Amino acid sequence: MPTKDQAQSIFDRIRKFSTAGEIEILFSSTNFSLTRFANNTIHQNVAELNESASIRAAFDGKTARASTNRFDDESLKRAVQLAESMAKVQHPNPDLLPMASPNEFQPSQGPKRWYDKTAAITPGDRAEAVGKIVSIAKKNGLTTAGIFSSTQSAETIVNSNGLTAHHEQTSAEVSITMLDKDSSGWQKANSPDVGNVDYARLAETAAQKARESKNPKELPPGKYTVILEPAAVLDLVGFMFADFSGLGILDQRSFLNNRIGTKLFGENITIRDDVFHPLQSGPAFDGEGVPRTRVTLVENGTIGNLVYARGTAKKMRGSEYAGKVGAIQVTGHGFPLPNEMGEAPMNIVFETPGAEQTIAQMIAGTERGILVTRLWYIREVDPYEKILTGMTRDGTFLVEGGQIKYGIRNFRFNQSIIETLNSVEAMSKAERSCGEESFDMVVPAMKIAQFNFTETTKF
Repeated sequence: MPTKDQAQSIFDRIRKFSTAGEIEILFSSTNFSLTRFANNTIHQNVAELNESASIRAAFDGKTARASTNRFDDESLKRAVQLAESMAKVQHPNPDLLPMASPNEFQPSQGPKRWYDKTAAITPGDRAEAVGKIVSIAKKNGLTTAGIFSSTQSAETIVNSNGLTAHHEQTSAEVSITMLDKDSSGWQKANSPDVGNVDYARLAETAAQKARESKNPKELPPGKYTVILEPAAVLDLVGFMFADFSGLGILDQRSFLNNRIGTKLFGENITIRDDVFHPLQSGPAFDGEGVPRTRVTLVENGTIGNLVYARGTAKKMRGSEYAGKVGAIQVTGHGFPLPNEMGEAPMNIVFETPGAEQTIAQMIAGTERGILVTRLWYIREVDPYEKILTGMTRDGTFLVEGGQIKYGIRNFRFNQSIIETLNSVEAMSKAERSCGEESFDMVVPAMKIAQFNFTETTKF
């Protein structure tokens, strides 16, 4: 993987080719390997190394970006010239700030997210793990499919104002689906440290869900108490976090317009954005190289703070919303410029109360309800009330008398995130979770009252 010094060396070469007032390089490298399996056998093994330099030129209130994945002088020179020529034809942006400098912000050292053991994973290691997953499937009379991937990545930002930010990370991810004739079970996990990815436990859990949901019965749609496992919680609530953007408020495209400072969720809901949390991942700086800060988004149900890129904070201070959105400060959550989205929190952590319950305890305390492993095919119905529709998948069960009774056919739901987070009766300890519809978060399982299932599927 390229080092910080190597990225700086490329920047020094780029700078010689530039006539712009300011120049920035976002250098990224990803070494990604994947073993894919289906029908109880490996059918694909791939490895891909991608390295790119994304170059931003800025002068006279104009900026543009061009990229290249070749680092010889001629290719770098063409990319610089392209960025500059595109910038020249832009309309000046009065809100465009000078590129960030190291004097503006206190640099922050992120947690260790590079693990040699993860970086050393070989195709043979992944094949051995898949072999054990397949053996668990066969032991249970099931067919399995999924992936085991391993990644090494690096990201460096250097600009002509003297700012340099560098991040290296490893990641291991396993996703497993266990299949029977009329049922399925699923589990997924990832971590910078492969030691935290227990693929055998994931396979056993997925197999148990497939076994226990055989011959699913059909229940009528309606409002049920629901127990959402962490992956289901993540994919549901993930649809609201882009709205915690300062630019989202300015553009009036956020469901938080006119709601900041109000108690929107239940008293037991506290959410922070915290890149330093030990279960989180990613760099401790944003797309401009600005250090990320911890931000309390929701505290005891009350909408607290937004996240801001540098330019958005400046615009907000001069806007009609300035006195209505709480503290306005640069938080280090911006995307690489230029962009239309501004910023977003990407390291979500749910704080859970001291009286957490396990999923087993939630089940034991439920007279009648539905246990949901995960959700999929989620779409937004009402952006301001955050009403979503989607379906359950890969392990949906009736809970009755404090016990799992049997598997049921999947439901379609229509449910407001606002109503959901006002109806949380119990939570587990928050854990690092990943799904298919949203980014990874640290979230709990949740027991929720009056969850609205609208239709029953045929599978």
